[in-house]
Amino acid sequence: MAVISELIRTESDGSLSFGDYTLPSKTKKSDFAYEGANYKVKTFKEITKLEKDGMFVYESVPGTAVEHLKMSEDAVSFIVEGANDAQFTLELEPETEYDITIDGAYSGTMKTNLGGKLSVGVELDEGMPVSVKVEKA
Repeated sequence: MAVISELIRTESDGSLSFGDYTLPSKTKKSDFAYEGANYKVKTFKEITKLEKDGMFVYESVPGTAVEHLKMSEDAVSFIVEGANDAQFTLELEPETEYDITIDGAYSGTMKTNLGGKLSVGVELDEGMPVSVKVEKA
């Protein structure tokens, strides 16, 4: 897996990929049409953020590259890579429990806050992508 040099793209399987954690300064791409919505990505070594129609979807600190992001009513899955360990935050349903699986290993159940935000830390080594699945418990 590598960084997304075009910042955001649609994959052949219909999923979404975005982010470039190697950029030294903040770079963004707006008005990317995907499944009837407009997406905007801001990314560089310190942060990667994805918005859908102006609403929060994903954020990581430090920056990451995300491939094959798939979102449904009950689950979110993707592959993430970064230069260092990262914390990512997803916008999900408020006050709802979700099961977290990282690289096929169950990592526990977490509950979103009143705003629907769920933050998860993930251990990353550059060049070693990690799969993440978050599904409603």
